[in-house]
Amino acid sequence: MTREKLSPIRLEGYQPLRDMVFDVLMNAIMQGQLSPGERLLEVQLADEMGVSRTPVREAIRRLELEGFVVMIPRKGAYVAGLSVDDVESVYEIRTALETLAVRLAAQRMEAEDYRQLDELAEQMKATWQERNVDQWVTLDARFHELLYKFSRNERLVQMMSNIMEQLSRYRIISLANVEVRQNSLAVHQEVIEALRRRDSEMAAVAAAHHIENTKHSLLKMLQTKFAAADKA
Repeated sequence: MTREKLSPIRLEGYQPLRDMVFDVLMNAIMQGQLSPGERLLEVQLADEMGVSRTPVREAIRRLELEGFVVMIPRKGAYVAGLSVDDVESVYEIRTALETLAVRLAAQRMEAEDYRQLDELAEQMKATWQERNVDQWVTLDARFHELLYKFSRNERLVQMMSNIMEQLSRYRIISLANVEVRQNSLAVHQEVIEALRRRDSEMAAVAAAHHIENTKHSLLKMLQTKFAAADKA
């Protein structure tokens, strides 16, 4: 099946072309426009985006470093697949770091921080009622970014940013599940209430429970996908 072509890049603002090309390819991978296992042909991609091969080559190398592309000797670059082992490994790291973040946040949050979380939680409720999945994914990412920020640990924030970037494809897949989004609403509120009471342990338990549910849902979806592929 022929995929939808990438949109031509508009040269606007001050963002370097190589970064714009990277963003386009990254988004295409995240949204499934470039599918796992698909070969990335520099000439074809450059033609679709209306750029030269150089920024495409640079973007592909960067995507490889970040784990979204694999280079196969004598064959070329391919979109990295989604494996069960990858999910298990990255979610283990996320659980360890995110529970640390909420423990620290429970000790260090200020009045304005609670207001921001409450406001975001209300926006997510409205988005849930509207069944706007794309907006939900954006708001959910923002919720977790705030938790990391409120830890007041810049090193931890940087590490979580890298992990969440690696998890982006997985999270988009899992959050497409209505039960996962519904569960997130309840768990997010549990986390907020624990943080408000400055209960570090309860906040960590709620966060870990949420991550485990998300991982379980994703693994179930991937296993179903693999089973269907085996029968094809």
